Amino acid sequence: MNIGIIGLGKMGLAIAKRAIQHNHTVSGFAPSEETRNLANTFGVTTYESVADLISHLPTPRTIWLMVPAGEITRSTIITLSEILVPGDTIIDGGNSYFKDSQIQAELLESKSINFIDVGTSGGLKGEEIGFSLMIGGDKTLIKSYNPLWEALAAPDAYAYMGASGSGHFVKMVHNGIEYGIMQAMAEGFELVKEGPYSNLNMQEVSKVWKNGSIIRSFLMDLAYDAFQKEANLDSIIDYVDDNGMGRWTVNTAIEHAVPLPVITDAVYARFRSRQQESFAGKTLAALRNEFGGHEVKKK
Repeated sequence: MNIGIIGLGKMGLAIAKRAIQHNHTVSGFAPSEETRNLANTFGVTTYESVADLISHLPTPRTIWLMVPAGEITRSTIITLSEILVPGDTIIDGGNSYFKDSQIQAELLESKSINFIDVGTSGGLKGEEIGFSLMIGGDKTLIKSYNPLWEALAAPDAYAYMGASGSGHFVKMVHNGIEYGIMQAMAEGFELVKEGPYSNLNMQEVSKVWKNGSIIRSFLMDLAYDAFQKEANLDSIIDYVDDNGMGRWTVNTAIEHAVPLPVITDAVYARFRSRQQESFAGKTLAALRNEFGGHEVKKK
């Protein structure tokens, strides 16, 4: 197949490289000349503008978006909707909010432009082992792209989810689960480090946990890799960002009255990590002092 990729950062380039390795033809655009030059070295034909890219793609065109969710994705799709023609297809492989994807699908349908939302998981390792693809949109159209899905995905790691937005919805929930698992792992490793046995080796602990244990997983493999690089993570600050997908998962659960206590707590734990000091913590200390005369530590 012949595809154009908009967004050739780490994930976009990984998608491009894997497609090329499976004999698909890839063209692309990125605003950075340095990024375009790097993509060129891996066989991607790059262009200096979206319009230039579109003009060089054979029809019907297929455009894969791998850009940040939100306003950048929305504005890019609006731009494309004014350039593409009926029968062309936009695939959004980023971490878009599923409700946004429903809106994008309606906009493009009004212009007879196809839209497929693909929740893409696998991280940087996906280039090597294949990605996990959760795909939403028109089932017949999606089936016609099977050669592309098979090239990009790990074995048995792509499937049709349902109507437009469902691919990104399933990916959102996937990321919510990821929040919960990561938080449980982080808390467990902290207890190992701060518990009754001093100087336990995190490299050894993570090694045996990742091999044969009930909690072995890809994330545990990555924990082992992290501890191999730095045994006690001394250079890392405990500030944990989020891309919004955990929040969307919790908000959607609230809308549908589905209890998600673990995932919700994991989202709040990330918020707490960004506070140098918590006003809630100060208030708790002050209250204990007021009712019981308990000592308050002051600056």
